[in-house]
Amino acid sequence: MLPAPAPSTTSTSDPHSVRAALRSPARLRTEVLAGLVVALALIPEAISFSVIAGVDPRVGLFASFTMAVTIAFVGGRRAMISAATGAIALVISPVMAQYGLDYLIATVLLAGVLQIVLSLAGVARLMRFIPRMVMVGFVNALAILIFMAQIPYLVGVPWLVYPLVGLGIAVMVMLPRATTAVPAPLVAIVLITGMALLAGWRLPDVGDEGQLPDSLPSFFVPDVPLTWETLQVIGPYALAMALVGLMESLMTAKLVDDITETGSDKTREGWGQGVANLVTGAFGGMGGCAMIGQTMVNVRVSGARTRISTFLAGVFLLVLVVALGDLVASIPMAALVAVMIMVSVATFDWHSIAPGTLRRMPKSENLVMLATVVTTIATHNLAIGVVVGVLTAMVVFARRVAHFTQVVRVDSGDPGVARYRVVGELFFASSNDLVHQFDYAGDPRTVVIDMSDSHIWDASTVAALDAIERRYAAHGTTVDIHGLNDASRARHQQLAGHLGSM
Repeated sequence: MLPAPAPSTTSTSDPHSVRAALRSPARLRTEVLAGLVVALALIPEAISFSVIAGVDPRVGLFASFTMAVTIAFVGGRRAMISAATGAIALVISPVMAQYGLDYLIATVLLAGVLQIVLSLAGVARLMRFIPRMVMVGFVNALAILIFMAQIPYLVGVPWLVYPLVGLGIAVMVMLPRATTAVPAPLVAIVLITGMALLAGWRLPDVGDEGQLPDSLPSFFVPDVPLTWETLQVIGPYALAMALVGLMESLMTAKLVDDITETGSDKTREGWGQGVANLVTGAFGGMGGCAMIGQTMVNVRVSGARTRISTFLAGVFLLVLVVALGDLVASIPMAALVAVMIMVSVATFDWHSIAPGTLRRMPKSENLVMLATVVTTIATHNLAIGVVVGVLTAMVVFARRVAHFTQVVRVDSGDPGVARYRVVGELFFASSNDLVHQFDYAGDPRTVVIDMSDSHIWDASTVAALDAIERRYAAHGTTVDIHGLNDASRARHQQLAGHLGSM
């Protein structure tokens, strides 16, 4: 049974709905083949992430199966792939190392609950605070990390690996110019695998990454005591997993929105990730979130657009590793490396580093992108990179806006009255210097401050206005503040005189 489309996409006129794809042989073929390509690419990565987490490869592979199938039904972004990921593996690996598999699964289950709660509480709305250059840095860092992950497969290997990787890249570059009926990555994988098997070449293959499972996943109940002590152990890791998973999934959803020029339900995607992790934990999987690299394989390289490809990626993964394990184990890593190199090239935003773009873009914007990229590469954690990028953007924005505030002395027409006009947005960064913009000793007994061209945003500004009034009062001068808009007047009346003299 194929997953039903999202409520917002049930119209038969929607070309990206499941119903429309089932009625279009060409679209259905694209979705099926895309799911197969993604499944093949998922296998070595799931095994690698299992190693990072310190668990048996079956734990990562089953997690990828259950995550992909579940999110195909409950997720808010069509054609996005969720599976076991490196970021989640890094977060939960200490639990496995110190407490074992039962505590790890309990952590995954709790993280799923937290993701549902956070999503229903509106955490997806925070996506609006992520600037464009953070998104660009996120994409570029992702592309670099995907490429870096392939380097170990290119070092200390037989010389035949290099021409085979080159052949795979050539197929994926040239074939789409002739036909798009079959995904070029699938052709490259089949061609290189066939050549290696027929020629009997001894090359690093998928089987070298770890043992593939030979049975279906089964229901798993973690054997942990339901006590406060258990919650203290798994709670911090579960919260970290929930936040990292949500951030990566929502960022990936936004990236797919831009690529496909379609929208998605971020709140549904958030709680869908939580449901997927609950299902994954219930079957003994290590949990996961959206996989950016595999999503790019699915959407950008293979052209998938519906939930069918996501669903089939999970189904094909299970069939491949359980029923066709021996054949899958013989796929040369050279073929999959070629696919992922092309994914990294396609993912990178080359326009963002073009000389013309760098010259035209303000240095502060380039700094935000660079901070995101460098932090992500240094930590190998996209979530940390995004947080640092957002913080950098906030600092840059505050510094820029702070310089827009001006205090101008204007002619009052009365020698006994000094009149000032404040222009700009007033908040903690811009209002700190406000106190020093007035002539306390030289002004007459009455001072008028016109704030009709400004706005009070925070308590720091009200405190600055209080300080101005106190300084003038020390010289026997009366201050009249007027021109405040409704919001500024309400904030000023609420806080003025109640903030102390700091």
